[in-house]
Amino acid sequence: MRQLWRRLPGPVKIGLVVGLIGASLTVFGLLKGDFAPLTLRSLLLGILIGGGSWGVVSWAIATAAGDALPESEEPST
Repeated sequence: MRQLWRRLPGPVKIGLVVGLIGASLTVFGLLKGDFAPLTLRSLLLGILIGGGSWGVVSWAIATAAGDALPESEEPST
């Protein structure tokens, strides 16, 4: 598992971590709030939508930021 994590590029790592945070916040909100009845379906959809959207958006931002930076930054003299 550790080797797989090391082989993943940076934007994928960011997307996975932020997606996990988003899914955790969704579960916490469903457990504490009165927004929706707590069923297996609402829990799974909340994890999928909350974690998935946060993960995809953060991955896209990290990828765009990585593409916008030059490959090698050499100090100009």
